[in-house]
Amino acid sequence: MSMLRNASLFALLTLVLGAVPLAMAIVYASRPTERNLALMRPLSLAGLFAAIAGTLLGFINVLKVFWTRELTAETYRVMAIGAAESLVPVLLGFACLTVAWLVVAIGMGRRSGGV
Repeated sequence: MSMLRNASLFALLTLVLGAVPLAMAIVYASRPTERNLALMRPLSLAGLFAAIAGTLLGFINVLKVFWTRELTAETYRVMAIGAAESLVPVLLGFACLTVAWLVVAIGMGRRSGGV
């Protein structure tokens, strides 16, 4: 939880945008209409791009440490931690997209009368 308090506004936004397709998938599964499915596609792209942008921003910050500090063992430790934290948006975004499209598949089955 302390990491979220230290995260920038952009980092928090990318994490939230990663969950938006999942919320839309739940809406689609509960009311499977063409309109809801049509909204799912651009929201998935937005979640994907947000995850990639959030990860790239994290790696830019890691490189900033490399450029602005004297390289010591502590600096490398901080950079390793930063690189690991940089992967959180892409992991969360892709995980949410995976679950979201599985939920969409359930909604498609409901729509066709299969489930």
